[in-house]
Amino acid sequence: MSPHQPATGAHPYQDPARTTEERVKDLLGRMTLEEKAGQLFHTMVTIGPDGTLVDDPAQAPGQTTAPHMVTAQHMTHFNVLGAAGSREMALWHNRLQEMAAATRLGIPVTLSTDPRHAFTDNPGTAMMAGPFSQWPETLGLAALADAELVRHFADTVRREYLAVGLRVALHPQIDLATEPRWSRIPGTFGEDADLTSKLVAAYISGLHGPGGALGADSVAAMVKHFPGAGPQKDGEDPHFTYGREQVYPGGYFDYHLQPFKAAIAAGATQMMPYYGMPVGTEHEEVGFGFNKGIITGLLREELGFTGIVVADWGLITESDIMGEKHPARAWGVEHLAPAERLLKALHAGVDQFGGENCPDLVVDLVRAGRLDESRVDASVARLLAEKFRLGLFDDRRYVDPDQAEQTVGRPDFRAAGAMAQRRSATLLKNTARAETPLLPLAGRPRLYVENLQPDVAADYADITADPADADLAVLRLNTPYEPRPGLFESFFHAGRLDFPENDLKKILNLLDTVPTIVVLHIERPAVIPEIAERCAALLATYGASDEAVLDVLFGRAHPEGRLPFQLPRSMDEVERGRPDVPQESTDPLYPFGGTFGGQ
Repeated sequence: MSPHQPATGAHPYQDPARTTEERVKDLLGRMTLEEKAGQLFHTMVTIGPDGTLVDDPAQAPGQTTAPHMVTAQHMTHFNVLGAAGSREMALWHNRLQEMAAATRLGIPVTLSTDPRHAFTDNPGTAMMAGPFSQWPETLGLAALADAELVRHFADTVRREYLAVGLRVALHPQIDLATEPRWSRIPGTFGEDADLTSKLVAAYISGLHGPGGALGADSVAAMVKHFPGAGPQKDGEDPHFTYGREQVYPGGYFDYHLQPFKAAIAAGATQMMPYYGMPVGTEHEEVGFGFNKGIITGLLREELGFTGIVVADWGLITESDIMGEKHPARAWGVEHLAPAERLLKALHAGVDQFGGENCPDLVVDLVRAGRLDESRVDASVARLLAEKFRLGLFDDRRYVDPDQAEQTVGRPDFRAAGAMAQRRSATLLKNTARAETPLLPLAGRPRLYVENLQPDVAADYADITADPADADLAVLRLNTPYEPRPGLFESFFHAGRLDFPENDLKKILNLLDTVPTIVVLHIERPAVIPEIAERCAALLATYGASDEAVLDVLFGRAHPEGRLPFQLPRSMDEVERGRPDVPQESTDPLYPFGGTFGGQ
């Protein structure tokens, strides 16, 4: 039999004619404790050069190699880091599946990924688009508030992921952006629970594909971060010790639950609790991944979720991230040893541990009589059932490298993403010139540009290096943030939302020298009152190429987006705000849903 043909008939679990329940029961009964323990871990793995498997630890710093994890630790769930060409990704996937097929029971690998279809370059939260089609960030989809577009986007993600063997999306992120300083806002749908609920249902529908239910042509959505990670104290993120507290001074805990209820109703099969620990609520003050009241009491018993619960990455052991040591994110249980942390999380209701590969801890706990094997069986059964539903034991174990090349980054997918970049832009100000709005621009003005490629702009206008010689200027800016120490930490853009004094002075000097169109990439709600007052036009984007921006400015595309959150008027307003309360300002610089010409 070819290595790319599924095994059939030898055992009931290999028979596609049997029900998922029958196949799970048969396979579970054949597994050793060690093989079961391996299923409970879901860690990172790297694609080797030209699609090879990385078997040299020196090529994967801080990681155990895939061959060791598959063959010695019996692990079959991996989060793919980095990228390669679509053919190389497909070849690598097939080699990994061949290795898994050669193990005693031949349990296939399930590959997951963080988002890959936008512009975010934080390796802890998302990947650059690479060979995949490139769309605006999730905030841009929210700006359009178009459920059908979100469904189409997620369906495109599904088809591109399927082509290279990616079967679990570590998204959508449906936290609410109610704390403007939080660094994870770019991955959200903004601050409104109703809008997020509508869009997450469409997102899951697109990932599942035709028919709606999870199947062999689906990508499973791991929805995050239950029960809503937006209300971070002072806007800090619980990837780091100083950001571990999640607070609800406004009493809006249930408001943050609404999108998760919508996700469950839409058929989400996997859920990720966040790192944060609730402070000042009725719940135990430990991280959500250790919190039985949250996972078992609220998620499973009250909300009726029957799927897989995957702990966020790195709750149990210290990790090496980009060459830096980071403590386990065991907030509230830092005093416990790794085995005790793992035991508490399992008793809380966690099925699988992200970013960890320590199945020996599970084996030791069972053999010491501290953990019933039946508890392990319950989680393994859920994980195996997902593999069967995704067709991984059958026709979906392998992918076609030729088909991968034809599908990933297909011209129509790229065109749809490029159009969404343009449509999602939000025009906030458009100063009249001679009784005519400045935008769209006409003809070939003399243009001075900053943070925009001059050679691209030269296709639209005559470029000058001196703003004093220009008719207009175009200035691209990013939302301000406070640089943090440490390589990994520096990717999380947190802290103040206003420009430092020296930077603001330079910006305003340009605005006073020449009429300037400010194009602001909004990844958080920037505080820009002086800029908004003195610029000639203000365009908000959420992930857009220079070409997309210029097409909007010159009227080749129409900006349709509306702000998915308020833009505050001052940092004082931000600091006085309650982290869990949406649309709290009574006098924002620009309102939720704002656009030029009003709401």
